[in-house]
Amino acid sequence: MTRTIALLGHPVAHSISPAFQQAALDALGVDARYEAWDTPPEDVPAAIERLRDDAVLGANVTVPHKLEALRLADSADAVARRIGAANTLIRRDRSLHATNTDVAGVQRALADAAVDLEGVEAVLIGAGGAARAVVAALRNGGVRSLTVANRTPDRAEALHEVAEEGETPPLELRVCPLDVAPGPLRAALERAALVIHSTPLGMRHGPDEAATPLPADCFSPGQAAFDLVYTPERTPFLLAAGAAGARPIGGLGMLVHQGAESFRLWTGLEPPLEVMFEAARAALEPAS
Repeated sequence: MTRTIALLGHPVAHSISPAFQQAALDALGVDARYEAWDTPPEDVPAAIERLRDDAVLGANVTVPHKLEALRLADSADAVARRIGAANTLIRRDRSLHATNTDVAGVQRALADAAVDLEGVEAVLIGAGGAARAVVAALRNGGVRSLTVANRTPDRAEALHEVAEEGETPPLELRVCPLDVAPGPLRAALERAALVIHSTPLGMRHGPDEAATPLPADCFSPGQAAFDLVYTPERTPFLLAAGAAGARPIGGLGMLVHQGAESFRLWTGLEPPLEVMFEAARAALEPAS
């Protein structure tokens, strides 16, 4: 019986996850199809019920359904509960178990780029859903302090629970407005070994695809600059960082690594990372 793995989101036509996940399934001879299910919010409960079928291995969940997926799952691990969102569902009998592999995706992408997190200071731009996974990953990696800059600082205050609650050592977290004039953000950027961008600014086909939250004079030579946006490969944020001598790190690594961890959970097999990266890059080429 051919099994199904679904991607739930709205919209999902732009996603390259089906390309690299199917390539991985085919490479290992797994009789399964990875399918994108464009799921409007009102259809999420019905889609979740479809995942309970014996023919289903599980699902990825993307925006805007990660909170709802966690709510509708039958169980969830500590990572998903801590983040407050699920990006992966695993079917066990007719029950659905929720987890969040975005945290592992961030950690492994930074490890691939040889970014040492232990004891450093970092800056995070943005406080949306992706930011919660970033904060958890930085805390796991031993980052000493994190400044979160957001246009609405009140929203960023909610990240304190991710930074401080739980058993791992807490992460010192400060919040400031996203303002590049001399002030708290500029001071934090001067101290930071790592700057992470977690908003959609600069995303191809997005509302502000030519925009960067930080101009080049905000970066320092040798500083690591990580953009969660993966298309285009060289986002305005990364171009600004590179112009200042910082080290740009694109978002494709996070996307593939979070998908690889999901693959491992669904199949019990070691994901073929080289195959997945090759397929992901090929899927992006027509848009480059």
